[in-house]
Amino acid sequence: QVQLVESGGGLVQAGGSLRLSCAASGRTFLLALGWFRQAPGKEREFVSTINWSGGTTYYADSVKGRFTISRDNAKSTVYLQMDSLKPEDTAVYYCAAGRYTTTTTGEYAYWGQGTQVTVSS
Repeated sequence: QVQLVESGGGLVQAGGSLRLSCAASGRTFLLALGWFRQAPGKEREFVSTINWSGGTTYYADSVKGRFTISRDNAKSTVYLQMDSLKPEDTAVYYCAAGRYTTTTTGEYAYWGQGTQVTVSS
């Protein structure tokens, strides 16, 4: 079993930055950690993911060049540095853990409760 707790969300102006954190506990060894988001009235979508070693990362086209994912296995924590934020980045951001480093929502077995990110124009 794996537990995930996100933090770091908030309200920021367009062009600003936020850093999300996700603390993982339980059997996290070798798991990939990813970030997804869900805006009101929309389906949950992939944002970024990172494998256990940190050597493989994927990003959605919409965030590529603006967001950076990283992880610290000693702290069992994954981060999402979000720069140059846009109003369309407004969503609830979820941390997820799974066996494979994939962009597919259904491949992640464990999910956090989410943290709200609001970007004002």
